[in-house]
Order: sequence, then structure tokens, then C-alpha cells
Amino acid sequence: MEKEIKDRLQRFACALINQETANILVEPQGESEGFWFGGGNVICDNDDVFWLCGRYRNHGDSRTGVGSGERGLELAIFSSVSVLGPWEKKKSFAKKELDNGNAEVVSIEGASLFIGSAGVELFLSTEKNRSYPSKVIDYQKKGTGIWDINVIASDSVVGLDSSSIYTAICSDELGSLHVKDPVAFQVPGGNNETGLLFCSHPYTWASSNTGLAVRESGQEQFKIESFNALTRGDSWDVACTRITDRLSVPPLGVFSGMPPISIYFYDGAECLRSLEESTVGVPRPRGFSCEEIGGMAVGFDELFPEIFRISSHAPMFVSPHGTGCSRYVSTLVTAEGILATWQQSQENLSQPLVGNFLPVEQIEEILS
Repeated sequence: MEKEIKDRLQRFACALINQETANILVEPQGESEGFWFGGGNVICDNDDVFWLCGRYRNHGDSRTGVGSGERGLELAIFSSVSVLGPWEKKKSFAKKELDNGNAEVVSIEGASLFIGSAGVELFLSTEKNRSYPSKVIDYQKKGTGIWDINVIASDSVVGLDSSSIYTAICSDELGSLHVKDPVAFQVPGGNNETGLLFCSHPYTWASSNTGLAVRESGQEQFKIESFNALTRGDSWDVACTRITDRLSVPPLGVFSGMPPISIYFYDGAECLRSLEESTVGVPRPRGFSCEEIGGMAVGFDELFPEIFRISSHAPMFVSPHGTGCSRYVSTLVTAEGILATWQQSQENLSQPLVGNFLPVEQIEEILS
């Protein structure tokens, strides 16, 4: 890919994920470390109502089990008549409501609302009270389980009912034991297939990878195509590469005559444990334990699922506050512009959901 195209895509992405101009959309339940809201997305339904989903997470330490805190407390859905908000809470799912008849849910993480031929679907990741495979049972911490991805379907967001929940993706493969943080999208190519990008963890939680599953038109089940749709990087993102969003680049300016191209925002981390830096070394953003920073990759739709990393040697999206954490980017394209949302560290170390709206005029100026 030509350097000019890469540079223009980076300018566009940085204007969209603007850390300085972002506004808080949804506050977490506490104003201190360990309290988050995010990990979801925003959609617009056929009645021009906007819907925002995410999960509340309260303080707790994953290294000692979810019993030590209220991690993954609640999945919430908000609505607004404007893409700019304000956002009003309309639906909520507690952990007990998301049990699907065969295992207790002990935590909730990423979710994704999707409108397709099957109506409205809510993909969500939950940790179930299940035992590890016998070969690695000794690695399982007390109070923890196995993550998989569930789905709830309805003809409307309001009609989503947890009683119809079923499993969309699970894995008991060593090296990819946990699957979570779904990102639903329409697969390019015109075959009406639904794609699901997801995060997978090995049983040691030492790294985070991006996988891809695809559901054919008219089918209910997904088929896992890959556990490495975008391989982990070589430097700042060597421990974690988790895609959280796919954004089709508007066909404006220099992109008007190009084949369709998409940006893939992802979370990266050098290590999933906090590291102390040398006082005589070059300071650089690392992220902290379970707190990632952001990068991007791109791919021509006609070559999907080939994706090429842009932020190879340094992150692109770091919060100016707190730990620097900036993650779970999600975007929504409207006629007036593009809304970007993400989870951003604050001075008090909480992580609310923040958002930035980039008008069409500004997008065209950047891409032209």
C-alpha cells in the first residue's frame, strides 16, 4: 500500500479517535480504579433510533477470581434520538438473567448489536462456571470459568429477551480456550454472510488474539475460520492484538476511485501485567495489567480476510489521562458523519465510555 494512502488513513483515524475532544457518554458506577463502562457499539435502527450497548465492570482482580469483586456486573443498552445523545438506559441484563440453562454466568464482557436479515441480534461474551479441560485443569483459578459468546435475537432492540439466549461460539482448544468480545459485521462480497471477529485467550491468559467466525446466509451457527485473523505484533502489541471494530472508509477524495477499503481498530499491549520502566530508558506507553492502548490495521474488501497492520512500531491512540488506556473503539457511519466511541482512562483512573463525532465535511477535507 502506498505511503500517501497510509498517511491519509492515519490522519483520518486520528481525527476520528480524537483523545482531546472526546466527550463522556456513559459514566461507570464508580470514579476510581477498576470501574469501567464500554466494550460495546452503537447502531441505528429502521426508525432512526440510536442504540448503544456496553457492560458495567466494577473493581475486582482477575488474578484472584471474580469472587473478589463485581467484575462484568451488567450488560446495559441505551437509546437516543440523536447520534450525539443524550443517552437513556432502556434495557439491562444481570448475570443471572444470562444463564442459558447449562452453566452459571460469573462475568460479562464485550457485546455487539447487529441488524441483519435475522432482525436484531445482541452478541455478548460471558464467563461460565465451567471447568477447564483435564489436561490444563491445574491452571484454573478458583472462582473463574470459561468464556464463550452467546446471542439473543429479536425483531427489535426492545424485544431482546434473555430467555432465548443460545451459544454462538465456544472453544475448548488449547491455546484458544476462551472466546469473547464479539464484533459483528456484514462480510464484504455480497453473499449476505455475517462475520464475527472475536478475542481468544490461551489458558494462561498471557496473550490476547483476534479470531474470525463466519455464518452463511440462512444459517444459525457460526464456523470458526481462524484464531489469528490479525496476528499479534512485534513490539508494543506483542502480547495483545484484539480487533474491536471494522470501519468502511467513505469513498471520498482520493478513495473515490479506489476499491473499497476498511479500517480495523484494535487494542494492543506489550504485556498483560504492569511493568516498571527504566529511569534511564526511553519512556513509551505500555498500557497496564488488563488495560490496553489502541492501533489500527487496514484491508481491501476484495481481499478479505487479509488485513495489514499500520501501527507496527507504536500505538496511535493513548488517553492523555490516568494510565493512558484507550480501547474498545467502535464506529457508526451516518449521513451526517461518523461517531466513534471508546473506553478511555481518566485522571481518577476510572474508564467511562467516551465519544467523538466527525462531520462529513471534515472527513471529506481529510480524505481529499
